[in-house]
Amino acid sequence: MRLYSNTRISIGCSCQLTAKTRADAWALMSEWTQSESLRRHMLSVEVAMRAYARRFGGDEELWGLAGLLHDFDYERHPSLEEHPQVGAAVLEEQGYPESVVYAIRTHADYLGLPRLSLMDKTLFAVDELTGFITAAALVRPDRSILDLEARSVRKRMKDKAFARQVSREDIVAGAELLGVDLDEHIAFVIGAMRTIAPELGLAGAATVSG
Repeated sequence: MRLYSNTRISIGCSCQLTAKTRADAWALMSEWTQSESLRRHMLSVEVAMRAYARRFGGDEELWGLAGLLHDFDYERHPSLEEHPQVGAAVLEEQGYPESVVYAIRTHADYLGLPRLSLMDKTLFAVDELTGFITAAALVRPDRSILDLEARSVRKRMKDKAFARQVSREDIVAGAELLGVDLDEHIAFVIGAMRTIAPELGLAGAATVSG
């Protein structure tokens, strides 16, 4: 499967440059994460973050870094005591922007940190949702996100047995935090994820493999 290697997602950006690039973040994430499904999750969150950065006038590169790295330590340190604190410390040591590190810390509800910036709020808002959208796409006959609609996702949310590990409460709270209608929020994130459907394994017969 093709997973961008050191390339950037082809999304334009007129934002300020950061000392750390996407190539740096990709290398770090790849070193710490072997699970393809977890890599795909982080790519999903990254592309959703970038899309919302463009919508809200945020720094797309910063928001993208937060999305791509938010779970990079999870495979090695999955416990509540360690994730994402271990990863945040590594990012600080390597010189990642403070705003990115803080956003990553705030996506963990159990740390009880206030979400101060729009980037903080958006990371929380798209994290659980991207996972739920992926699950909803994978149970479709074609295993594709390309024709998945928000109403189908909302219907799945009502089924408590489906993807039960994903917090519906967080999905709803995330939309409220952004001040966005829930259906609109779901549709927006689906649209962002469609742009990299092959890399996410969600393009059905067109999915890139090998």
